[in-house]
Amino acid sequence: MTGTGIPILMYHAVAADPNEATHALSVSPEAFAGQLALIADRRLTPLTTADLAARWRSGRPLPARPVLITFDDGYEGVHRHALPALSEHGFPATLFVSTGWLRGAYDTGGAPDTMLDWRQVRELADAGVEIGGHSHTHPQLDQLGDSALRAELTRCRHLVADELGTPPVSFAYPYGYSSRRVRTAVRENGFAQALAVGNALARRAQGPYALRRVTVRRGTGAEEFERLLDGRGVARAFARDRALTKGYAVVRRTRRIHRRALGTAGGVV
Repeated sequence: MTGTGIPILMYHAVAADPNEATHALSVSPEAFAGQLALIADRRLTPLTTADLAARWRSGRPLPARPVLITFDDGYEGVHRHALPALSEHGFPATLFVSTGWLRGAYDTGGAPDTMLDWRQVRELADAGVEIGGHSHTHPQLDQLGDSALRAELTRCRHLVADELGTPPVSFAYPYGYSSRRVRTAVRENGFAQALAVGNALARRAQGPYALRRVTVRRGTGAEEFERLLDGRGVARAFARDRALTKGYAVVRRTRRIHRRALGTAGGVV
């Protein structure tokens, strides 16, 4: 592992036969099991997001080779396929749930594939998976007005607290998008740390509300995965992603300015 950077692995679905919407960002159960075996063989120590942040905050030492295993959204395969593999190795992980996508009383529709229900989320929590927040309906948070932003965060945090008996302390930004305003709102809503994407190793200097992750996809082979764990060639592996992200950032910034102008013209505060 290069320097002091820590690989925070970002997974989405773990599925044998994902649908078209989730295919690229899913991994097969066999690939996931092989990746966990590689983590074990290389004697890395998985931590939860809360544990990493607490150690950095308090100055407690980290294990020699830490790694984080995280899942976004709340796909059903995290319970069906990922949990048995995690349990086999005794590995902790963090699952960031979009509460309005989970099956049950609060389902708002719009989820891209089969999602967890709350019973499965509780079973994951009981098995040592940290449950974090990922908004309620998975919008681009930095494109929302202040009241809608607060509602997304508050609804998510309250539902997790009601269902699990304890409020979530970690958050992941949907699509990885945030801004200073979003990060402030996340902090004010009671989350102690938050993860972006960035496709880079996480470092303490990034601050507790902008920790970066590396994306694990269906096309991530064993050699590339091993390089991600070692922090080798991360920038090169995600060069195309960064170029696309920079281009889209310009588009999204223009949209944001346009919306603000319309709001000002219409007297909206």
